[in-house]
Amino acid sequence: MSAVPLVLLAGMNCTADLWAGCGLDDALTPELTEESIDAQVEHLLDTLPPMFALGGLSLGAIVAMALIARAPSRVAGLCLVSTNAKAPTDEQRRSWRGWIDRLDRGESARSLQESIIDALLTPRTVADRPDLVARTAAMGESTGAETLRAQLLMQETRTDQRPGLRAVRVPTLVVSGAHDTVCPPSFHVEIANEVRGARVVSLDAGHLLPLVQPAAFGALVRSWRDRRLTPAGSAAYASGS
Repeated sequence: MSAVPLVLLAGMNCTADLWAGCGLDDALTPELTEESIDAQVEHLLDTLPPMFALGGLSLGAIVAMALIARAPSRVAGLCLVSTNAKAPTDEQRRSWRGWIDRLDRGESARSLQESIIDALLTPRTVADRPDLVARTAAMGESTGAETLRAQLLMQETRTDQRPGLRAVRVPTLVVSGAHDTVCPPSFHVEIANEVRGARVVSLDAGHLLPLVQPAAFGALVRSWRDRRLTPAGSAAYASGS
């Protein structure tokens, strides 16, 4: 049993349903609702337990990277999934502003989610798994326009997280989808190269890999928790063994 609670932060326009079926039902799953990375980190530090293991997907992982840089003593372990540690590009900023404009014109968060469904799940999964298509769209509907708008504004406050990763000294698991075109596996190799002792794994999935590979993803996270986030595991990690 893990000595610390697990916190999982879902990605933009996603909900806690992202983790359903992964066998991580005891995890705390706070929403991302602030309009900047700094404000979101502050809110999490004010509301979460004194120490926790922290995981996140996409924007959730970006918040996780910012949080451990801000308060390393609060985080017992780090799990980064389907993410990007680099600063945003001009193209990304234009895309987020375009989504804000569409929301302001009355388009729904669900509709915006559906517009990128192939990128989130891969065309093969979209064709083969209508249940996952429905769940992905439903997460957008549950998120809603107000929260999505805040998350889009939060995206614009991102910075390069790689310098902070070099100071991480906790057991770190980095997981990518082998077919992720949003945050490809190479991004995750870059992240793992910045964190001493990080383990990097790629699963047969696209961006929302916990939806597609819940059993495999859950097994990875449980192993990381049970073997590494204990006094013996932390001592071994600190000694480099």
